[in-house]
Amino acid sequence: MEEQQLDGGVANAGKVVRVGNHVLRPANEFSASIRAFLLAMRADGFDGVPEPLGVDRDGRERFGFIEGDVPIPPYPEWVQRDQALASVARLLRRFHQAAAAFDPSGWTWSDEMVDPAGGGIVLHNDVCLENVVFRDGVAVALIDFDFAAPGRAIFDVVQFARMCIPVDDDVNAPRLGWRPSDKPGRLRLVVDAYGLDAEQRAQLLALLDHSIERGGQFVRRRVEAGDPNFIAMWNEMGGAERFERRRRWWLDRYEDFADALR
Repeated sequence: MEEQQLDGGVANAGKVVRVGNHVLRPANEFSASIRAFLLAMRADGFDGVPEPLGVDRDGRERFGFIEGDVPIPPYPEWVQRDQALASVARLLRRFHQAAAAFDPSGWTWSDEMVDPAGGGIVLHNDVCLENVVFRDGVAVALIDFDFAAPGRAIFDVVQFARMCIPVDDDVNAPRLGWRPSDKPGRLRLVVDAYGLDAEQRAQLLALLDHSIERGGQFVRRRVEAGDPNFIAMWNEMGGAERFERRRRWWLDRYEDFADALR
């Protein structure tokens, strides 16, 4: 059957295709670990992840296609609604609950976005809108597990919140199509929908502060390694100043976010 290129993503941009009810994408050194994890999740009844169907002769992985809408920049209005954001938080909570039954020891995982403190459950680590499948504006599945690795659930929530609220300044965010919004209020929505208690909310704020302080490290590493897709993104988004601007904005708005979580 004819291959249909699927848009979105950076690392594998232009390399992920749909063939009928299947998706083909490049395999990597962590693919066996990811397949084992996804198979275990689905065997335990969690269908919010892709179904691995093996590796083709050309080295590409084959997955079952998940019907739905995957938003890409510029993000459409419907996915910026509070209801959509809350639905991703609830899906992520269910994902973490299901992942707790899988033992990640003995497998190899990417360290590019890994939780520096480590942890016992496999995290997605890259829950941006391009990696979520929606139906009727409600999140139903997570896709693209290339950066999955063991860590703490709260670390996954932080990265998701930073990218999907988004916790970003008024120059950077509109470049991806984000409309003006009450960002502290949307952070409160995330922690309420996920179900974080007072102690976890304080931990989330500290981790978010750290994430923004070290912002861009992953992208910088990819740029320094010569990855053309990340170099193009780096240049389009304004290089190092993009992350410095966000850091200054965060410091100026920090108390607003802290107040929203109290």
